[in-house]
Amino acid sequence: MLRGTGTIFWREVGQYFASPVAYLIAFALLLLTGLLFNSDLTFSLTQKPADPALIPSFLALAMVFFAPLLTMRMLAEESREGTLELLLTAPVSDTAVVIGKFLSAWFYYTILLLLTFTYQFILLAITQPDLGLAVSAYIGIWLYGGATLAVGLLFSSLTENQIVAAFLSMSVLLLLWLGDIAGEIVANLDLARVLRQLSLGGHFSTSFAVGLLRAEDVAYYAGIMVVMLFITTRIVESHRWR
Repeated sequence: MLRGTGTIFWREVGQYFASPVAYLIAFALLLLTGLLFNSDLTFSLTQKPADPALIPSFLALAMVFFAPLLTMRMLAEESREGTLELLLTAPVSDTAVVIGKFLSAWFYYTILLLLTFTYQFILLAITQPDLGLAVSAYIGIWLYGGATLAVGLLFSSLTENQIVAAFLSMSVLLLLWLGDIAGEIVANLDLARVLRQLSLGGHFSTSFAVGLLRAEDVAYYAGIMVVMLFITTRIVESHRWR
């Protein structure tokens, strides 16, 4: 069923590293995290200890905007240019197409994430950060990023316009992110709990970001990925009958 996944994966990875947009996204993300880390490091010298989970916590918001940019072209561009239909006639399953494209985006994101982990080595050279907290936060934001990319890929499959795909996925991801904030300010405890359980941030800020690895949070992000990719596969499959 997954025949051709590797071919699709390496094809998409090659397109990432050949695209100036991907490099601009990487530059913007690393610039923002670098400035944030430098600011926190400066404060840590005089006012407070450096926060090992600072960058992952920032990425929880940043991926609301960066994930759609990384995925908006993947299926929308193929559909607009008519290459999706050609791809579907190849000896590659619909599932392989979707999984291959998703894994390539997650792979690119993983590289960016590993580059930001160098900040932890800088902290090690200056102070004694809580590496357990750092590793937990990075595992969490890696899963979190996978979930946001899966959502972005879904909306890329729904339209031929990349801008529309990016806007729709940003809007949905922003709502899912705001659920965590809403859960903090809502007076009704039951409603607050539901909002945080449904939000992307709620499964990160109360667990991974504070050094906890909980199976329910891992299952939440894995579930988001599975559901989004399943729906995306069904949408791609529908192109065969058009």
